[in-house]
Parts: sequence; C-alpha cells; structure tokens
Amino acid sequence: MDRRSSKMTEKTTHFGARTVAEEEKAGLVHEVFTSVASRYDLMNDLMSGGIHRVWKDAMIDWIAPRPGTRQLDVAGGTGDVAFRVLRRAPGATAVVCDMTEQMLVEGRRRAEAEALSDRLDWVTGDAMALPFPDASFDLYTISFGIRNVTRIPDALREAYRVLRPGGRLMVLEFSQLPNPMMQKAYDLYSFNVIPRMGQAVTGDRDSYQYLVESIRNFPDQDRFAAMIADAGFGNVKYRNLTFGIAALHSGWKL
Repeated sequence: MDRRSSKMTEKTTHFGARTVAEEEKAGLVHEVFTSVASRYDLMNDLMSGGIHRVWKDAMIDWIAPRPGTRQLDVAGGTGDVAFRVLRRAPGATAVVCDMTEQMLVEGRRRAEAEALSDRLDWVTGDAMALPFPDASFDLYTISFGIRNVTRIPDALREAYRVLRPGGRLMVLEFSQLPNPMMQKAYDLYSFNVIPRMGQAVTGDRDSYQYLVESIRNFPDQDRFAAMIADAGFGNVKYRNLTFGIAALHSGWKL
C-alpha cells in the first residue's frame, strides 16, 4: 500500500479543534493531564467557581450508593468522586482508574486518600481496554473524562462489560446549553478566560485551550444518551446541571 492509500484509510478523531490520527490522541491527552496534574484540583475550583463540587454532590445524590457498593471510577484522576462514594456508603470499596499516572500520584497525596486507604485502590488503565474481569463492579462512574477518550463507544462497551447485572453507569460531563444566547455567552467565557487562567495558574495555556475545545466537540445530551443505549444500557436518562453547562447521564446493565 502506498503512502497516499495509507493516509486515506487512517482513522482520525478530534483533539480539541485539531484532527489527529486515533493512535495519537491518547498520548496527547496523557501529556495534557501530566502537565496540569499538580494544579488540577485548584484549576477546577477556579474555572467553575467551585460549582464542580455541587455537580459531583448531585451525582452522588442521584446514585444514592448502597452499603457495600463496589465502584470503579474511570478517569478518576485525584479521587474526588470515589471519595464521595466511600464517605456516603458504609462498607463500599472503590478503584480509581486513570491513564495518567501523575494524576493518581496527586490523588494519593490527598488527606482523604490516606483516611480511606483500606477501601481504595489506584490503577493505571485505559478506559477503552479496562484491566478488570467481566462483571466486577456494581457502579461505574466517569467525571469530565469521557470526552477525552479516543473512541467513546469502546469505553461505553467496556463499562457495560465490567459491570455486574443490575450495575449502574453514571457519567458527569460538560454538555451543551439549550439556549443559543446562553451558549454564546458561555463560549465567550470559556475561550477567552479559561486558557488565560490556565497560563497564570499552571503555566500551560495550551492544555486548557484543548480542554475548552474538547467540550465543544462533545455530543449533546440526546446524542450521548443514544450512545449509552447503543452500548447495551437500559433505562437511560439524563439531568442538566446549571442550565446544561454540565449533564449527568445514567444507565443500567439490565
């Protein structure tokens, strides 16, 4: 096969506003999160005015985790969602899985990680090829991570595979505002303020430019709900948070 034919058959995907080969995206995302890991939690507070904490609490309220729940938190980064589940559900256990080792390192440094260490594991892994057996978990969570996955349908199928029958998927992700004027105002803030804030706080403007662009490329609420259903999940529903700036999607392995 000549070089021209090879390029024609090469699969591509979005990396922010850029189109890249699928095989390149994971490495590029890894570079982004390795770069921002040490200031990741601080930037989340600054970018959202702390409201990401309210969204994560709303996620846990909807999950209502039962005692003894076995949770897998994919793209779990520094452990925010896993900590909340473990504090809410007596006897629950959690695995935080992330492709970026430096994010897990930062998570282990948090005081909550030490206090919950007997119920918590940290694993480096790929959302599209999870290093866990079938039917291993009662709950699969992913927060602000699914849009960074190279092939989202593959990640959703992996979620279905590792959940036990009756298990639940819960996704928290940035989404689309249904009001065009509100969306325009939010875009102005996102594209003009967040990259500059990233430069000031982390010294890395490009990573936060990517994060803003990745939000705009993510499917809207209905399209993403359809993707979850296509992966095999039933009773798929979503709830908008803060007018649709973020959304929670829920599905069950029936």
